[in-house]
Amino acid sequence: MNEGLGSLLVPLGFFAIFYFLVIRPQQKRNKAVKELRDNLKVGDEIITIGGIYGSILKIKDDMITIETGEDKNKITITKWSVGSLVNKNK
Repeated sequence: MNEGLGSLLVPLGFFAIFYFLVIRPQQKRNKAVKELRDNLKVGDEIITIGGIYGSILKIKDDMITIETGEDKNKITITKWSVGSLVNKNK
């Protein structure tokens, strides 16, 4: 009976280590990114996951219109493509 418990303990230990070093931190990052995307407001300055820097002009459902560059080009993107928030407009 001790052999069965010992052989089960090693895989459970590996799973626990894997969970706390890989799975849990990734879930925290995903939650933070989702919260960031849900709290975007007009005027916020963002960087997309493709590296485009812009200021939010309009938010409609899952679509965001941003203004980029000196020429004030307007680009419509989806919320999931927002990578990070540069400057939060109060």
